[in-house]
Order: sequence, then structure tokens, then C-alpha cells
Amino acid sequence: MAAQDRPAVVVADDDDAMRMLCRINLELSGYRVVEAGSGEELERVLAGAETVALLLLDINLGDRDGMDIARALKEDRPEIPIAFLTGSGFVSRKDTAAVGDATIRKPFTLEELTETVSRLART
Repeated sequence: MAAQDRPAVVVADDDDAMRMLCRINLELSGYRVVEAGSGEELERVLAGAETVALLLLDINLGDRDGMDIARALKEDRPEIPIAFLTGSGFVSRKDTAAVGDATIRKPFTLEELTETVSRLART
């Protein structure tokens, strides 16, 4: 299977450095990574031909609310696992567990990132 045909881990975060950190480390672990810096970009990625193994989704994506995106995605494409990325201490695990499969709190270790992706990604 060609690299572009493998399912992708999609990293949706409005912070360029956070996306780059996730992409580099996940690619070093053998994952194919697609980035989205906004809700609009994420919509294009998900509407395209991408086969998504996992969505790493910032709760505060900038132009969109990550929780709203996750709710809609669980209705349209429930097969895609979602791991929330959050730096907010005000988000409860109960709230994220209702629509997501995991929560990774920023700052996180690279081990936390790769363990969560390894556990959830459908590749």
C-alpha cells in the first residue's frame, strides 16, 4: 500500500507549532499525518478522499468549537476515533467522553501522544 493510501492521523489545531510537533513525532513513529489549521481546513480534509485513522482535535480550534465539530462528526462518521487536544483546565472529562475517545492535556509528553495514537488509530 502506497503511503498516500494509508489511513491518516489528522491533526486539527490552530497552533502551527503544535501541529508541527505532532506531525514530526507521529511521522517518526510511522504514521501518515495530515494537518488542518482551522475548522474550514478540517472540513476540506474530511470531505476529501482521506481515510482517517484518528482525529486529534483541538477543543478551541480558533474559528470553530472542537466539541461542536466532534458532535457533528460522530453523527456523520462515527467510525473515526477522536482524541481531544486541550490546554484548558475548564474542560471536563465527562464532557469530552460524551463525544470523544480520549483527551490529551497540553502540555503533554511525546509518550502520551504516541501511546494515545497507538491505542486509538485504526490503521
